[in-house]
Amino acid sequence: MRIDGSGTLRAGCVLCPNPGPMTLEGTNTWILREPGARGVVVVDPGPHDERHLERVARTVQEQGAQVQMTLLTHRHFDHTEGSRYFAELTGAPVHAVDPGMRLGGSGLEDGQVITADGLELRVIATPGHTDDSVCFLLESDSAILTGDTILGHGTSVIDGDDGLAPYMDSMYRLRDLVRAHGVRTLLPGHGPILTSPSAAIDSYIDHREARLEQIRDAVRAGATKVEEIIDRVYPDVAESIRPAAASSVRAQLRYLAVKGELPEDVEN
Repeated sequence: MRIDGSGTLRAGCVLCPNPGPMTLEGTNTWILREPGARGVVVVDPGPHDERHLERVARTVQEQGAQVQMTLLTHRHFDHTEGSRYFAELTGAPVHAVDPGMRLGGSGLEDGQVITADGLELRVIATPGHTDDSVCFLLESDSAILTGDTILGHGTSVIDGDDGLAPYMDSMYRLRDLVRAHGVRTLLPGHGPILTSPSAAIDSYIDHREARLEQIRDAVRAGATKVEEIIDRVYPDVAESIRPAAASSVRAQLRYLAVKGELPEDVEN
């Protein structure tokens, strides 16, 4: 399973050496360039790992190219913490949905087309993992850069108790986009590239729907606290990712509460 150096004609991955339970093999920094062009777009520079950031900058230089801009898929530090140092290395602005993440750059709006020396990317708002999450449609390569909305393996964590409904909407939207644009490849923020996009998205949707049913079953069995539900739904969860499981459970409980499916005595 090759991650570092993988990609498409216009997109290449530089893998950051920050593996972990939440980052999988590490953060994927994507270098995007139209063939033969000089201008480069970098997506998610990663954490403040100077060796990694310098390697990304050096990779661009070795291509005889120059970074024109950096784009962020969402605000989490494993994607953004290195932005300032990378901006210092390259002189390129950082564009993001969250104003606090921008460095000399502007916002990213749904449907916006970003161009750089012949390269075109379309911004796709995909809230759920975070409320500022976006993906980027690279139509010329029949690819979508998915950040943490869809991972190379495993499933994405929902950040925030109200995030599941928009996340599911984002999944349905991505499924429609894959079909409408003939997308063949997903380029995630962590893990290997996915070459069966429809199957990957369907599995995410099926997983969330199955988890919701497990939550319903746990509540029917008498679980009323988040920790009790975790013990029933995620009995083998490692302590290191238990907080992530708690976040996911709260999001699912909130989703059920809004739909009127949750008894009043259940914590949410």
